[in-house]
Amino acid sequence: MNVQNKDKKPQFLSRGTVAKIKDEFPYGTVVRLVKMDDSQAPPLGTVGIVVGVDDIGSLLMEWVDGSRLSLIPYEDEFEKVGAEDESE
Repeated sequence: MNVQNKDKKPQFLSRGTVAKIKDEFPYGTVVRLVKMDDSQAPPLGTVGIVVGVDDIGSLLMEWVDGSRLSLIPYEDEFEKVGAEDESE
């Protein structure tokens, strides 16, 4: 999920958009990091589990490397891998 914010102004997502993100990425969804512009980012390709979505639409994560850095839809790039119980 990625939409460029070329002006780098804060983006505020509508309640409807946040609700769609919560529906698409429920607890236990497994994602793989493709791109994140953050010095604290896990290495590209790192897999993590969604543990929630906050009120501004950020995905709260538990990465396999122990990091808990959130993903920001429309800014970070990531792909859905599956659900936690599917990976067992």
